Amino acid sequence: MSSEKIEEITVSSAPSNNAGKSEKSEKKGAEIIEHEHVEMKEDVPPELEALLHTDPAVGLTTAEVQKRMADFGRNELAEVKRNPILKFLSFFTGAIAYLIELACIFAAVVKHWLDFGIILALLFVNAFIGFIEEARAESALDALKQTLALKAKAWRDGQFIEVDVADLVPGDVIGLRLGDIIPADARLLGISVMGGETEGTLSVDQSALTGESLPIEKKKGDTVYSSSVVKQGQMLAVVTKTGSNTFIGRAANLISITVEQGHFQKIVNAIGNFLILITTVLVSIIFIYQMVKFRHTPDGEFLTVLGHVLVLTVAAIPVGLPTVLSVTMAVGAKQLAAKKVIVKRLTAVEEMASVSVLCSDKTGTLTLNELTFDEPYLCDGYTKNDILLLSYLSAEPGANDPIESAVRFAAETDLEILKSRPNKHEVPGYKVTGFVPFNPNTKMSNATVVINETNEVFRVAKGAPQVIIKLVGGNDDAVHAVNTLAGRGLRALGVARTIPGDLETYELVGMITLLDPPRPDSAETIRRCNAYGVEVKMITGDQLIIAKEVAHRLGMSRVILDAGHLVDPDKSDEEVTQHCERADGFAQVIPEHKYRVVELLQKRGLLVGMTGDGVNDAPALKKANVGIAVHGCTDAARSAADIVLLAPGLSTIVDGITTSRAIFQRMRSYALYRITSTVHFLMFFFCITLIEDWQMSAILLILIALLNDAATLVIAVDNAKISQKPDKWRLGQLITLSLVLGTLLTAASFAHYYIAKYVFHFDSEKIATVMYLHISSCPHFVIFSTRLSGYFWENIPSITFIIAVLGTQVFAMLISIYGLLTPKIGWGWGVTIICISLGYFVFLDFVKVQLFKYWSFELTAKLWPSKTRRTKLQDRKAYAINHARIVGNISKVRKVVIMSRVLLAFKKKSSTKAIEV
Repeated sequence: MSSEKIEEITVSSAPSNNAGKSEKSEKKGAEIIEHEHVEMKEDVPPELEALLHTDPAVGLTTAEVQKRMADFGRNELAEVKRNPILKFLSFFTGAIAYLIELACIFAAVVKHWLDFGIILALLFVNAFIGFIEEARAESALDALKQTLALKAKAWRDGQFIEVDVADLVPGDVIGLRLGDIIPADARLLGISVMGGETEGTLSVDQSALTGESLPIEKKKGDTVYSSSVVKQGQMLAVVTKTGSNTFIGRAANLISITVEQGHFQKIVNAIGNFLILITTVLVSIIFIYQMVKFRHTPDGEFLTVLGHVLVLTVAAIPVGLPTVLSVTMAVGAKQLAAKKVIVKRLTAVEEMASVSVLCSDKTGTLTLNELTFDEPYLCDGYTKNDILLLSYLSAEPGANDPIESAVRFAAETDLEILKSRPNKHEVPGYKVTGFVPFNPNTKMSNATVVINETNEVFRVAKGAPQVIIKLVGGNDDAVHAVNTLAGRGLRALGVARTIPGDLETYELVGMITLLDPPRPDSAETIRRCNAYGVEVKMITGDQLIIAKEVAHRLGMSRVILDAGHLVDPDKSDEEVTQHCERADGFAQVIPEHKYRVVELLQKRGLLVGMTGDGVNDAPALKKANVGIAVHGCTDAARSAADIVLLAPGLSTIVDGITTSRAIFQRMRSYALYRITSTVHFLMFFFCITLIEDWQMSAILLILIALLNDAATLVIAVDNAKISQKPDKWRLGQLITLSLVLGTLLTAASFAHYYIAKYVFHFDSEKIATVMYLHISSCPHFVIFSTRLSGYFWENIPSITFIIAVLGTQVFAMLISIYGLLTPKIGWGWGVTIICISLGYFVFLDFVKVQLFKYWSFELTAKLWPSKTRRTKLQDRKAYAINHARIVGNISKVRKVVIMSRVLLAFKKKSSTKAIEV
């Protein structure tokens, strides 16, 4: 029994041409509204159309095939592979990497081999972490190729022969049978494989391509798409498009062109550019100053000055920044793996924390992709168990059909007599003596049943609603019920049985309703995502009203637009983007549409996540900032995605959001600390070199850089406060705060220097010990503050983190106290400097909180009133006002709906009581 047994209960956003057609019931003329299935339209150029009129009994000749092969190429997807060596070398690019590499070259020039070795090791460690993590991802194009058939039957030179799929060309006549993977886009000819005309249809499962939850009935003249599967029927077809021109080929092309720089890399490069700028400017000034001041002396030689500047550069630049961030993300990826969230691209961990819009495929992702028995419409005197039993009796055993499978599964699950039966092929108390399978012409099936106990015989008919209603002589209530169900996107199937003693007269039992239901956890997942500030948008290839019904059941608003809104020539990109932002989802989309939705939202500055499971989702998964392939996905989706969920449903996405936000907080706190340290380091040494001509020994500078960066590696396992909104780097805020904190740290450094020099009259070497301990501890303790946007005591660091940070400073204190690498300063100075550093971090924490408290985009627009900022601020205010108005209107509508339901419930209850009386 195929899905054609019922009419497609679907509707497009605009009235279809057949909307006025209906079949009248014989009683009162009520009409069943038949909605036309909205099919994708394939444009075939006139020059290609001329090649498609091949004689189906002969096929193409060998010469024609060779000519067309030269014109159109082989029927395969182009394979683009990246050289692994070039891929590995790409991890040595970027602003910070270039600065570190430059320092590495300088170290070799001045023969500072220890510095050279350390810098080179850090470069390779970071590159290996990124390369190994990303090498785990499979090729998306390889996976797409695996979905294609390998062999096909085609007419060539009058012979029906087997050919390689790659050898098919436009105009080839191919045979399609049950179970075949369709080898190329093709147009059905309405001719059977045996050569005769046929009025039958081809049932094709194209859910992996379009997201439609049921196989689609294709008739003569319809297009079938490469890599979809024939579920029922057989027919000849003429190939229309091959290779990269096919539906799946266009999806592959979209994947291959999506090679944009990731969000995380942009952030790291932005931080790197800032650090390069200040480092280059300040170090260059120092270099020129020393070359001029010490000219004609040994201290003024080029290599000597370069050596001094190199040490300062190595100590200042964040050589460990990429490594610490990579290790933090790698630890986070391991934590996510324990929650059945597999990370394929390491930087996706950071990007997931910033995702504010999650676009989700419907079929198989938000829903089960299994047709399920929903609440039926019942006539008086019948129960749900009655319609289930009668539907089961009239179902074809073992039929490979989703509707029959749904009916049989529901009956076997809910009916007690079917649960405990000894023989699975019999129904206790009943015997089916005759069965007529579903007939596409009559649009119904029929079963003759005997009740064993009384030997009473009756018949059950099951089929398209209008056919069953006509069979029972008409029923206006049932017609209205079917139309109501159709308006909600529910597929209806009528069930009728004969009255006792008459095998020709039928009475209506009711209407079975069928739906691909939401997953049990989908509604809760959407609610939790919204609670974390992530808006969920449903994007599906299924029909509009089906999408609206599913959205309603998931607790989403029903603002679902059809794909026409995305390609409306009368609307600008700005208008379409606004629609994308406001809509709760899109229906009747193809891969290009999904890709466009993601692209438009990204152009608005939003970080977009995309979930999906099919080939049709692959381009959007690749395009999104974070592509998430769900459990049970196709190889194409898995390969195109950055994250793969191993557990069914979307609930693990929330785990991914919370874990990634914790990881983000650790990364941002380290970045803030490291930029602050670099700013402080450069500002102090720049000023002290120009003012006092004072320098710290190279060994102490390198020791500070190594110890402090090594200790901060444990930030990867630190406690973190999870944000309730998507995280953002806010680079302006980050750099401004770094400059403020760096300036205050510089003031503290000058205080230590001048107190040691002029109050206690320390010599230059003892001053170096004091400054070493201060510069090692004071900026390092700031990391306890940068962990949070609030006060440091609001979230206590992990024990491991505390021990690592304090441990390095105790080590530095002991070196200073006992003079292991520098003159000793004693316990009094050592303990005092550490205590001052701890107290100063508390002061800096207060400054940080106040800056976060008053910082806003509106403030930046006032301080730096550029045209772009002013325009953006006006847009934000206008959007906030409009959004508040929309939310208010929706709230009013919901109140009206709730009140209406309450009144209807009271009215129904009153009617029931009146009937009982």
